Parts: sequence; C-alpha cells; structure tokens
Amino acid sequence: DHEGHHHADEVFQSFGMETSHKFTTAQIKDALGALSNFAMYGQVLRAKGIVEGEDGQWIHFDYVPGEPDVRLGSAAVTGMLCVIGAGLDEDGIRELFGL
Repeated sequence: DHEGHHHADEVFQSFGMETSHKFTTAQIKDALGALSNFAMYGQVLRAKGIVEGEDGQWIHFDYVPGEPDVRLGSAAVTGMLCVIGAGLDEDGIRELFGL
C-alpha cells in the first residue's frame, strides 16, 4: 500500500499569485476547507499566504490537509498566496479565492 507515501519522482506543482483583493477570515477558512476536495482542485499538499482583510488587518494562513491555520498577523506590502500540490486545477483555485 503506497497510498499516502510521496516519492521524489512525483511531479508537484507550485503556483503563487499576488492579489490586492480583500478577504474576511471566514472566506479564507471556507476556501481552505474547499481545497480538500480532491475531485475539484487536485491534490493540495500545502497552501499559505498573507492577504488583506476587509477590516484592514492582514490575514495569514497556512494549510496542510485537514489543518487550516488562519490568524491575523503583520502587514505585507501586497497580498500573496502560494499553493503546492499535484494535478492542481489552477484556474479553479484562483476562482475559489476570487482572483
């Protein structure tokens, strides 16, 4: 049973985007929760980012499957997020985050 084991020869994708879009923590939590939908978005192994909140605070997030960590933190110059995984639907993920 090799399920769950990752080998170095597997092809992983990583893509990042910058955004000036403003979010609420609820939107980020919902989006991160949706990333576990393998059928829709591919196999997301990690997602992280810093985006501006609608209230002017900055939202930091770090996601591994089953464990979204969302918190308020220090400001960044511009919002950005990065998603790492395999077979990712990049357009679908952009749409999920409203980008």
